Amino acid sequence: MSDKTFLSWPFFETRHRELAAALDAWAAANLPVDHGDVDAACKGLVASLGAGGWLRHSGAGEGERLDVRTLCLIRETLARHDALADFAFAMQGLGMGAVSLFGSPEQRQWLEKTRAGKAISAFALTEPGSGSDVANTATTAERVPGGFRLTGEKTYISNGGIADIYVIFARTGEAPGARGLSAFLMPADAAGLTVTERIEVIAPHPLATLRLDGVVLPETALIGKAGEGFKLAMSVLDVFRSTVGAAALGMARRALDEALARVQSRKIQGEPLSSLQLVQGHLADMALKIDAAALLVYRAAWTKDQGAARVSREAAMAKLYATEAAQEVIDAAVQLHGGDGVRHGVKVEELYRDIRALRIYEGASDVQRVVIARSILG
Repeated sequence: MSDKTFLSWPFFETRHRELAAALDAWAAANLPVDHGDVDAACKGLVASLGAGGWLRHSGAGEGERLDVRTLCLIRETLARHDALADFAFAMQGLGMGAVSLFGSPEQRQWLEKTRAGKAISAFALTEPGSGSDVANTATTAERVPGGFRLTGEKTYISNGGIADIYVIFARTGEAPGARGLSAFLMPADAAGLTVTERIEVIAPHPLATLRLDGVVLPETALIGKAGEGFKLAMSVLDVFRSTVGAAALGMARRALDEALARVQSRKIQGEPLSSLQLVQGHLADMALKIDAAALLVYRAAWTKDQGAARVSREAAMAKLYATEAAQEVIDAAVQLHGGDGVRHGVKVEELYRDIRALRIYEGASDVQRVVIARSILG
């Protein structure tokens, strides 16, 4: 049973505690799902999360505001039960984050579909030549009568190939570098959009490379204003980056649960492993890292929810520490399982594969260090 005492911290209100308890009960009854067919699993998870009402928290309805503590609690809880369920929820939020924050009434019709689990969204920012360096985006959006013509390539796009709607970033050229980017809402059936590759990774997820060969989008597809795509993308990441740390936190909590069960049931020389002081030391380190990560994650979320315009430093600290600490906690859990820790089908082996990508996506760990350093130097 995972530690729930953190819910009494002053970061949370009664509604957060009630939501966490309700979601934990739902997840225990519905997760994990079969990951054999990852596309089918993700589609099923989106539908199930939508039917359960959980996806309504992934975006902000008219007159509403995204509650980052709620996003973090949902991701932490889902990740503790099933990392693919966390992925399905997170992508509905990240994919339509730009529309939640800056979308027009017409664009928000798609948001209501993703919040209901009736459409799958994707966030198409990364390119073969620009991962963390968003300012180096090469995809272009040329103005044509009535709209824009998009040409270029996107890669490592989560939900690529199964999404119904993409938020895509392209260069409109109002200024050099980051100041010349714009964001667009692009349906999956747009003429000229093709999936050129499905990418397989160590923890199966739907990932793809997309090619845009003169995709024509109407003027109404532009999200916000032309030339503000970079600011828009950073605003979205400012909200959702903390939630990556929360997902890592959920995985770390599950790893500690699995490790505790293992060392209390496994015996050495007639005594449980938990009686060894060295094992107790590992458990103490794991618990310490989990609590430290939780404090950073929920500080960042609380700060944003209090109305802070930007929480780049706090979110970077939360993501960096929580994901790195979770990797260490899970590695320790694998070690405490001995040979079974690397056996396919054992939970800690699955967690070991699941956690690795979180130190890369939405800004790799070294990028977070740069963000933090610049904030203190500035």
